[in-house]
Amino acid sequence: MRYVLAIYENEKVWETLPKDEAERVMGEYMSFTESIRKSGNYTAGEALQPVATATTVRIRDGKRLTTDGPFAETKEQLGGFYLIEAENIDQAIAIASRIPSARTGSIEVRPVVDFTKQG
Repeated sequence: MRYVLAIYENEKVWETLPKDEAERVMGEYMSFTESIRKSGNYTAGEALQPVATATTVRIRDGKRLTTDGPFAETKEQLGGFYLIEAENIDQAIAIASRIPSARTGSIEVRPVVDFTKQG
């Protein structure tokens, strides 16, 4: 089954990290990514630009409304994701717990709907 591991972290904290600390964390991300590639769990993953670059789109009464920034103000922002293949939710959670940002933010683990198996 496929799972999205959505990475939420406070951008402001990341922006204030000393350069050597930021490089260490990015190194951890590279190692983590390589490990799930080798194990066959990795399907895709991307880091996202800062939340200030987001645009939220809504359609109301047939009209398109756009708002700069995210849908809601929160302490943590979606910073990236992994799409993985896991045997079950327990394996997906175990993989998510190894993501470096799990120590300072949160990782949302969510199953992907497989429309090919819909009856």
